[in-house]
Amino acid sequence: MTVIPISLKQANEYITEHHRHHKAVRGCKFCIGLEVDNQIVGVAICGRPVSRHYDDGSTLEINRLCTNGYKNACSKLYGACVRIAKEMGYIKVITYILESENGASLKASNFICEGFAGGRIWTGTRCRDNGVPREMKQRLVKYL
Repeated sequence: MTVIPISLKQANEYITEHHRHHKAVRGCKFCIGLEVDNQIVGVAICGRPVSRHYDDGSTLEINRLCTNGYKNACSKLYGACVRIAKEMGYIKVITYILESENGASLKASNFICEGFAGGRIWTGTRCRDNGVPREMKQRLVKYL
């Protein structure tokens, strides 16, 4: 498995085709792909934290991570995101998973669960759930 730089367009195309419950993102700080035999088996999109409470300039969020199920691809992508974030000067990396997801790759990558975050649905005046399943999310963090 080889980590390669990819464009946001390439990453979003992969997300659109393979992600179970999320759609493409609008922007990012960087995107990476995971390649095996010249075939992309997974992507990660990293950017500013979606929550304004964490958008402090020293926190990076892994906004999307998606694979085709290739063994250890998630762990490899999480590890690469953390190494890149550290080189860029970030202090911590956060990401979210659904309550129904076990987060095994995140735990294997030494992320720590900070507990539940947000609610089941968007509570603003506009419905902006973006098709995300209506269940609680867990926030995980890795301090660099």
